Amino acid sequence: MSSRAKILAAATELLNSSPDGDISTRAVCERAGVGAPALYRQFGDKDGLLAAVVEAGFSEYLAGKRAAIPSADPVADLRAGWDAHTAFALAHPAHYRLLHSPSTQSADTAMQAQALLRSVLERCAAAGLLTVSVDVATQMVMSANAGVALMLVVRPQQYPDPTLSGRVRDGILASIIDESGTPQDASLNTVASTLETQLATADSTSLSTNEVGLLREWLRKLSDAPEPTSGVTS
Repeated sequence: MSSRAKILAAATELLNSSPDGDISTRAVCERAGVGAPALYRQFGDKDGLLAAVVEAGFSEYLAGKRAAIPSADPVADLRAGWDAHTAFALAHPAHYRLLHSPSTQSADTAMQAQALLRSVLERCAAAGLLTVSVDVATQMVMSANAGVALMLVVRPQQYPDPTLSGRVRDGILASIIDESGTPQDASLNTVASTLETQLATADSTSLSTNEVGLLREWLRKLSDAPEPTSGVTS
């Protein structure tokens, strides 16, 4: 095992057993059996080490998600992805705190997670189930999932309800997914979101690249426009 791998393994072990989510570089070096110069040469400083530990842990989690075989039901996959995210946070609280710390957060890791979520939502849109654009749906699901998971980790006494994540999940999905199963009654938002996604994945159309881009922009606006309300006015 390389010195870098030894240091990462030692830091991960100490982080998982730390009651306050903090570790010292001295303890890491002692656990790894290396000198301090080796740690600083590999990671620069303590923040660099913690960032590497978090990225390695979350990258392993994302690799598992990428290896998962999609089911025939994209909404079920969406729910499962939400639950897996929350489960990871609860199983690795120190990692998850650091994942959202300004000094250790990784933009690349966040982009990978977003891309995986977006791919599932694109399948929902292609199936005619999404009532907003894929862009907005991705932002809604990611921010809500990360938010509830973070609260469960950093404020467990304030958020003790074990069903909270599932309830927030169902509320968010109800606001962006239409599983009525009646395509003929689909809202304009759903139709626009479906067509925009289909245009994005089509090999070719009779429209030029610029025309497709403009049409997709219009469709995204229709996807995210407030749905008209009906009622009797006096």
